[in-house]
Amino acid sequence: MNRISQLFNKLKANNKSALGIFITAGDPDIQLSQKILNSLPSNGADFIELGMPFSDPMADGPSIQSSSLRALKKGMNLPKTLLMVREFRENNTQTPIILMGYFNPIFRFGVKKFINQAQEVGVDGFIIVDLPPEEDDEFFIHLEKSNMDLIRLITPTTDNNRFKKILKNASGFLYYVSITGITGTKKASNNNIKEAVLKINSYSDLPVAVGFGIKSKEQVSEISKYTNAVVIGSHIVKIIENSYTKNNVTKDKIVKDINAEVKNLSSGIK
Repeated sequence: MNRISQLFNKLKANNKSALGIFITAGDPDIQLSQKILNSLPSNGADFIELGMPFSDPMADGPSIQSSSLRALKKGMNLPKTLLMVREFRENNTQTPIILMGYFNPIFRFGVKKFINQAQEVGVDGFIIVDLPPEEDDEFFIHLEKSNMDLIRLITPTTDNNRFKKILKNASGFLYYVSITGITGTKKASNNNIKEAVLKINSYSDLPVAVGFGIKSKEQVSEISKYTNAVVIGSHIVKIIENSYTKNNVTKDKIVKDINAEVKNLSSGIK
């Protein structure tokens, strides 16, 4: 049983939901990004989605697109992303880390080498945004030999036939994209989310995490009543962007501001 399963089993036993936090690896620079990553669990993050910077993140809104570009300009790449996980694991062996991103950098790196190195440094799962079930054989044939999860995305437009395909090879949890469109640009409707989660639960026993368009403690509080996890991404990335572009803002202040907001969001978890 890997860290993701252990986390959700523990939370289920306590009738509690999880808070997932997304940041982009290397944003705004690798040193500050590492500090932010290392600090998240002690401030309320139950699991972390670490974005793999990519030059063309088509599913992401302006905030996460900008974060990828900032990271790439500072020399961030896939090997350095894996090194961030390795350093994180030196002091934290419990919190799940999920690498989230696009297939192109993985393909260029080498799929088998990537999966082997990811397992070695302590990665727990993957969300590959642009790798549909019909095209994932090249990735999954190596992943199934590991103890890491392939986490599938489900959207508001997913129909019954599509559900069956998505559930094939899915593990860890299912990620419900609560809006149509790109990240961070719309607010999710609680009623629509609740109906969708109930539908997903009728198809699968895997935990359900909800992300995209969630920005406030109030949303976290409401959504966590009927989901296994709530994921916050663009909202946190925007704090990094806003703080980093201001003059005379220290790196410690940026970390402090992010941790304060993660604590605030965590307090809304039911």
